[in-house]
Amino acid sequence: MARIDVTVRGAGIFGLSVAWACAQRGATVQVIDPGGAGAGSSGGIVGALAPHVPENWNDKKQFQLESLLMAQAFWDGVAKVGGVSGGYARLGRLQPVADARGLELAQERGIGAAELWGDAARWEVIPAGSAGPFAPASPEGMLIRDTLSARVHPRQACAALEAALAVSGISVLPEAADAGAVVWATGWQGLQALSDDLGKAVGTGIKGQAVLLRHDARDAPQVFVDGLHIIPHADGTVAIGSTSERDFDLPISTDAQCDGLLDRARAALPILHGAAVLERWAGVRPRARSRAPMLGAWPDRPGHFIANGGFKIGFGMAPKVAEVMADLVLEGRDGIPPGFGVAASL
Repeated sequence: MARIDVTVRGAGIFGLSVAWACAQRGATVQVIDPGGAGAGSSGGIVGALAPHVPENWNDKKQFQLESLLMAQAFWDGVAKVGGVSGGYARLGRLQPVADARGLELAQERGIGAAELWGDAARWEVIPAGSAGPFAPASPEGMLIRDTLSARVHPRQACAALEAALAVSGISVLPEAADAGAVVWATGWQGLQALSDDLGKAVGTGIKGQAVLLRHDARDAPQVFVDGLHIIPHADGTVAIGSTSERDFDLPISTDAQCDGLLDRARAALPILHGAAVLERWAGVRPRARSRAPMLGAWPDRPGHFIANGGFKIGFGMAPKVAEVMADLVLEGRDGIPPGFGVAASL
């Protein structure tokens, strides 16, 4: 049996992406998850890869920018090897302008984007009437459009990574003994286990609910309105999400809050009235105490590493997370921003 260089525990987006990056560099990898690929919150339906606003710049925003710009090549490479698409497309995002102050702020952010994003993407204000049928109503008659936002279908993206790994002979095992360096990408339960180990809460799980509709707007930009993501997917569906629930009893159950999402989405985009509901989904997303992804060495456990805390931005961060974790685990090079380390949540 071949020597294992890296064991990845957890087959969500961080675990699968780290395994992929390590395998691409020639490492022998095993992936372990009793539930299989995408069994947790990574197997959801929303998939908004949206940037932070271009102001008050920091390491987290720069890391995310670099990751979003890596995404096209990352997902194209995965699909080329495994033959399965993750539904990636960089089609931008529309947001309504609420009032005169909102318009002024949007224009200021356009200047910030030009400085911080350079030629890579734009943040601009456009007339609502120029945005096409899949656009929200705007009190000011204007919309914010950014060209950096993209989408994946989370469930399909996990399947695409699983297929690409399988070409290298790497399957997701229900259980196996640890071997080599061990990367823990075990979601919200992993944050609880790490908290227990360190004797201090470093993160928690936040439940989210979402709805999937049958409506074909596959070439339209996503919409963000009133904290709600409305994401057209390549398969002719539209995802709406999500709630943010700190307190919950049943991690994967849906309730009346899903109906609330649907009502808000139809109010924002009347074109969705009459669209059939295909699925109601719920899952628990891992949020580190620092609110940034938690990456790096597990304190006082030599050879063990953490890749967790993706929360709502895990898919957008995944290409860069995979790169820096492979650098650290395989080559000992630490390019992780200080605010992403475990110590930042202590």
